[in-house]
Amino acid sequence: MALPGIFSPELKNLLTAERVGFAAEALVARFFLLQYWCGAIALTHLLGEWLYCGRPARRFNLTLVLAMLAVALAGGLWAQPKMNKLHLVKYFGTVPEQRTEAGKSFAIWHAASETANLLVMGGLILYLWRVSGIPESPRFGGFNKIRG
Repeated sequence: MALPGIFSPELKNLLTAERVGFAAEALVARFFLLQYWCGAIALTHLLGEWLYCGRPARRFNLTLVLAMLAVALAGGLWAQPKMNKLHLVKYFGTVPEQRTEAGKSFAIWHAASETANLLVMGGLILYLWRVSGIPESPRFGGFNKIRG
């Protein structure tokens, strides 16, 4: 992701901390959109295998894709707006105690979000490994059953 470049010392010298944070939030919002699209493509792939190849979707693969999509949706539609509000309070809150508390809450939410992203990446690696493997059985049976 591009976030290490956003938080580079050169950019931090040019912009204030809150502006760097707003730039990072914009990138993270696009990242969640990318996750939605990837989840939809994975579901379409499973559906296509079932319809065109006659292979029913393995329950584990379907569950894994749906779980990763659910985590992405929860992150983008629930956690991200909450983190945006905490970010605003952290830098623009009127009461210093409120700003400190918002900073602590933001750090907790950020750590949880990054942990969820790591879990999704692990799930993605597992899904890729399972999908790229050789199928258990051929579509129409083995060639040794054909007699001439």
